[in-house]
Amino acid sequence: MKIGVLGTGFVGGTLGRRWAEAGHQVWFGSRDPDGDKAQTLLANCPANTRVTSWIDAVEQADVILLALPWSSVEDILKQLDGALDGKILIDCVNPLNSTFSGLELGFTSSAAEEIAQWAPRSRVVKAFNTLSAAVMADPMFDGVKAAVFYCGDDAPALEVVGQLANDLDFDAIVAGPLQNARYLEPFSMLYIHLAMNGWGSQCAFQVLTRPKPQ
Repeated sequence: MKIGVLGTGFVGGTLGRRWAEAGHQVWFGSRDPDGDKAQTLLANCPANTRVTSWIDAVEQADVILLALPWSSVEDILKQLDGALDGKILIDCVNPLNSTFSGLELGFTSSAAEEIAQWAPRSRVVKAFNTLSAAVMADPMFDGVKAAVFYCGDDAPALEVVGQLANDLDFDAIVAGPLQNARYLEPFSMLYIHLAMNGWGSQCAFQVLTRPKPQ
């Protein structure tokens, strides 16, 4: 699959690298493709990886991972304008406030719903927002897969994102329509709290199930 990754930080860099290692073609979109940060990332990725501008990454790919700071998302999406039309847009952004102590949105709206309005002809799926980059790099815990929750309104897009999560050895769990990002984004604050208060970045959520009583 052709995947464009908007962002060369820990999250975008980790997921993009691992998708490339799984055999997908990956284009990293960067503000400065020739800069040290982007070129260092490229040097640590397989040969089926490129670093280019945001617009080139979007135009080359069928699936786009949005891995940018919340404060820059609206402006960059407006720059991309119609280039995202018809593309699956995976939103892993949490709308953190300027002090990282809470969210700017929650329960009555979500970053994912805002993004769907800014890129109205894309197919937005919320995913990968309740994990650290360390878990994205290695989601296996003694043989148990870390859970990835994802939600959206486009069934074929959900199927693609679920498969991309499975390709990285996650336990992919559909969490309903895109509106449920209102719950997944605050859930990320619980993860951040746990990680910063004793658990560290090597922790993840999992869902346990057992057969229903007869």
